[in-house]
Amino acid sequence: MKYLDATLDLPQEMRHPIEEFLRESDSVERIEILAWNVTQGPVEYVLTRVDGAIEPYRERIESMEFIRDATLSRIDEASFYVYACQETREPDELWRQAFDRRNLVVVPPIVYDDAGAGMTIVGVPEDLRALLADLPDSIDVTVEEISDYDRRHATVASGITDRQLEVVETAAELGYYAVPREATLRDVATALDCSESTVSDLLRKAESSVMRRLVGAE
Repeated sequence: MKYLDATLDLPQEMRHPIEEFLRESDSVERIEILAWNVTQGPVEYVLTRVDGAIEPYRERIESMEFIRDATLSRIDEASFYVYACQETREPDELWRQAFDRRNLVVVPPIVYDDAGAGMTIVGVPEDLRALLADLPDSIDVTVEEISDYDRRHATVASGITDRQLEVVETAAELGYYAVPREATLRDVATALDCSESTVSDLLRKAESSVMRRLVGAE
């Protein structure tokens, strides 16, 4: 069993209006689709986590006629949940067809940012290859990683970027997290051929993400 980490950058005419809002507005930084129920009928249900300001998001989602109902619940001052019932749009059905024809599982969350929709897809290698071939040519697909599926720590580490994970792994291998510490920021920076300030920034962001998820702050 393999997994594929990929980012799908849909053309503007296929993007969900909320994704367009994310790209054009400074009030929303990140959107995570945590769970969904997509049936063969005309409606679907989606649970989303949003990092950003709640009122501009509420105003935008209430203007979308295909959203039948949406409940917004604050997590803290910088984030909130959205539980929405929406009519299935034709552009969504168009690119989802490539998934429907394959024995694949999309592992939550699907993370939206300015680059597109980042997702983890699990299945046998031939279905993963077929998926990439079947997606519409207008979708720009960036494959981040393909490997054997083993995500025992994915829930805690899912907020870390690939670059942050690379730095954390290097730091751990060199002994930066050993007690007593066996490596310095300079050692990690030298191994990665980058500056100490870059290493420090990436480690702090990764550590913050992991610790907040570990204690349920995110």
